[in-house]
Amino acid sequence: MMPAPTRGALDTAAGDRPTAIDEPLWRNAAIALLSVRVIQGFIYWGGGSRRFIYAPQKLDPDAHTWMANKFQSAMPGALLGTDHLIAYLLQHFWLLYPAIILFSAAELIAGIALIAGLMTRLAALATIGFSIVLQLMFGWQGGTCIDEWTMAACNLAIGATLLLAGSGAYSADNALLRRHPGLAAHAWFRWAAGSLPLPLAATAYRNLGLVLLALVVAFNVGTYSYLRGSVVTRYHAGRVSPTMHHFTLSDGRLLRDGAVRFDIYLDGGTPDIPAHIMKAELLAADGQPIETWSSEALSRLPAQAIRNDFDYNKFGVGPYGIVAQMGARATITLPPASDFAAGAARGVTFRLTDVDDGRFSVKLAEGQ
Repeated sequence: MMPAPTRGALDTAAGDRPTAIDEPLWRNAAIALLSVRVIQGFIYWGGGSRRFIYAPQKLDPDAHTWMANKFQSAMPGALLGTDHLIAYLLQHFWLLYPAIILFSAAELIAGIALIAGLMTRLAALATIGFSIVLQLMFGWQGGTCIDEWTMAACNLAIGATLLLAGSGAYSADNALLRRHPGLAAHAWFRWAAGSLPLPLAATAYRNLGLVLLALVVAFNVGTYSYLRGSVVTRYHAGRVSPTMHHFTLSDGRLLRDGAVRFDIYLDGGTPDIPAHIMKAELLAADGQPIETWSSEALSRLPAQAIRNDFDYNKFGVGPYGIVAQMGARATITLPPASDFAAGAARGVTFRLTDVDDGRFSVKLAEGQ
């Protein structure tokens, strides 16, 4: 167990080298954390390097793997208002592109810093921020288990551990301190780097550790409970299903000529496969179909019948109806299927049926 750091850690031994670098228990604890530090660094280095080096098409707005598509797929289940932030960025390219570049660069730099053990605590603090943001945005996803939550939860705990422990062995921070021993006297170096214990008394260090523990546990367990239950409530799948998608319909309008206009949002299921709408119907109050648009009719919709809210994941027509990608949101207008007139019925319901026989309805109001 790492000894509680004290003010005495500022003392130096022969050769003006700070004693804490070579103090056995401190060094042993740092060696024990080497694999944690390096792999945490590799995870974030990998995220940034894929976009800048190995798969640069992720940063190409014209590529189908452009990162904006992934952000949009996260939007339906994003927490604490981050869905609104994503939507705003998606609609303002001049902010979206720099944000993706800066986030990717920050991941790359923080990852390299952790692997090298350079400014270790500052890099660990950055990964804490990344983990929180990624948890809020992507934590709900994972087709067969809560994959994205698990990764973000572990990275958050690792970041908190490295913030407290630093990198007291095999690190660039150590090399820097051996070359410039005077850095040990500067509080900024002690807080940002990782060669020495934090400049806190034992009680203050313990309290900081307990506060971080409470925050990490509250955030991770709280998001898990909200997304999946299984803490104080029963398990629930939330918005994720590996087989079934979910559409939310709103602002449905029955136009005077019998056409139907509605807003639609693909806000549940899995982003791994597109959703398919096979049939649309108008239903009378007794549930009997009044009008039907078959998959063939839906597949012939003109481009102007679908007005997408975003330029990335979209609703569109396919060979067997309407196709959508996760997070797509649009206003769709279906032309009259026959000579049906809106004045001929009141209180009708509009219903969509997808390829998995999922049914999604909205009451229609009369509209222009």
